[in-house]
Amino acid sequence: MKIDGILLEVIGNTFMSIAEEMGAVLVKSAYSTNIKERKDCSCALFDAAGNTIAQAEHIPMHLGSMLGLIGEIKRHFKLEEIKPGDMFIANDPYNGGGTHLPDIAVASPVFYDGEIVAFVANIAHHNDVGGRVPGSNAADSDSIYAEGIRIPTVKIFREGELDKDILNLILLNCRVRHIRLGDLNAQFACNKKGVQRMEDVCAKYGKETVALCMEELLDYSERKIRMALSAIPNGSHEFEDYLDSDGLGSGPIKLNVKVAIKDEDIELDFTDNPDQVKGAINLPLSALRASVYYAIRSIVDPSLPSNGGYYRAIHIKSRPGCILGCTEPAACAGRSDTAQRVADMIFGAMSEVVPHQVIAGSNSSITGVYFGGVSPDTGEYYVYMETFGGGSGARFNKDGLSCVQVHMSNTSNLPIESMEVEFPYMVERYELVTDSGGPGKYRGGLSMSKDIRVLGHDSEFTIKADRQKVPPYGLFGGKPGLPGLITIYPDTDEARTVDSKKSGNLLKANGVLRCQMPGAGGYGNPLERSRELLIKDLEEGYVSPESAMRDYGMTQEELDSVNIFRG
Repeated sequence: MKIDGILLEVIGNTFMSIAEEMGAVLVKSAYSTNIKERKDCSCALFDAAGNTIAQAEHIPMHLGSMLGLIGEIKRHFKLEEIKPGDMFIANDPYNGGGTHLPDIAVASPVFYDGEIVAFVANIAHHNDVGGRVPGSNAADSDSIYAEGIRIPTVKIFREGELDKDILNLILLNCRVRHIRLGDLNAQFACNKKGVQRMEDVCAKYGKETVALCMEELLDYSERKIRMALSAIPNGSHEFEDYLDSDGLGSGPIKLNVKVAIKDEDIELDFTDNPDQVKGAINLPLSALRASVYYAIRSIVDPSLPSNGGYYRAIHIKSRPGCILGCTEPAACAGRSDTAQRVADMIFGAMSEVVPHQVIAGSNSSITGVYFGGVSPDTGEYYVYMETFGGGSGARFNKDGLSCVQVHMSNTSNLPIESMEVEFPYMVERYELVTDSGGPGKYRGGLSMSKDIRVLGHDSEFTIKADRQKVPPYGLFGGKPGLPGLITIYPDTDEARTVDSKKSGNLLKANGVLRCQMPGAGGYGNPLERSRELLIKDLEEGYVSPESAMRDYGMTQEELDSVNIFRG
């Protein structure tokens, strides 16, 4: 049976709209600020074999959390044991459940005429799943057993009935149970909507047509990436970058990738990397795959459909026990910064062959702060988490974006009002950081700095960050961006910096935490930057007079004619 091109487009867009509608249900139903405000969640649709058919434009990292989930379900449950109304839950990175424990995945089979025709799944980052610190995300943990509850792939719903025993077991291990319950219920509702919508599609077009469309969408995506790869010259390219540390004494840690393009295929070799480390920055294989798939799609052809067809042309080599492909019981709560570095390295390697299709080094640090304490207003325990944006790397024809999440993260900014309403904190200062964007013909994006004051009580907090020592790289003569910096009690006699991977910190009542993110690298020779753009940078306060003279070659006479921003 041949699928009409127009029908294929209609049904393909319907699949994507189902994933997007699931995301809307999840966000609008969630309890935590991390999901309802920051949208730290993702939704996807899979065929009956477990191939990704559509992933909504949420968090690229979450693809890794769902890549092995359907296969794990099939490994643990015989086909006849999977029933309509079943729902599976998992979070363990070593058993198909995700890439770190705070990401809880939920999957549901879609039945039509008594046969499984698809699976729908969603994943959400829960701001606490137990473990040794509030927020369950300490980069200085030394094994996965310290990071929270591990949930293997189990049924949370059986033929539409919630298994309360499993739910209670999960909730008992979490610090803020009512928030976890609210977010889990939102995930359950999200999947129910996805199942309903897929049943509607099968009823309208027939399950055979739907299955054929899924197959053709995968084949089309494969053809499309192979066509794009065939236009890139064959060859091998290598790039290296560094992580600051593992939080437990190792560092800087050198990472590298070897990229080989051969006709219509591309291979990425990560075998020549260090063994997994003691700290929690190890990257599970599922997260490595997600990082690679994101980076190659972004560089080679961003218009590729978000399905598993294009994975067929991408070949990944790693080795068990490598930091980029870790094995149990390696800690991996802080795997996000390692995944970001993988993306940066692929962009760097590909810059040698497709310089107009890459960006310079970005902030590439999902800098997270995780507070825990008892609210002086309510007397109840809370967990407050937030991750901050920084600079995005410059391109061959445009400056980088400022104050954004990049690569493997796509979360939204948490509005100050939402944070201050729900938690005993106040934001006192929030600004772009002058000179944080790397100089270049096109300037790197600027970072941000945020001062957070804890109100009326002492609070424990954990910091998970990177790019505080090794700055984001520039390309083709562009200079590095400014590294990040975490400070407590800034502008006082007690001011001191905090290690970028440190848990168990104490912020005394009414003390301030200042989080300054990394900037991003520039692209091209700074001396070639247009004076019009440089003058605008000076007027807006993006570049200081000192940098204009030192990095961009501006003369004192030129400076004297500019209305410079004075803050």
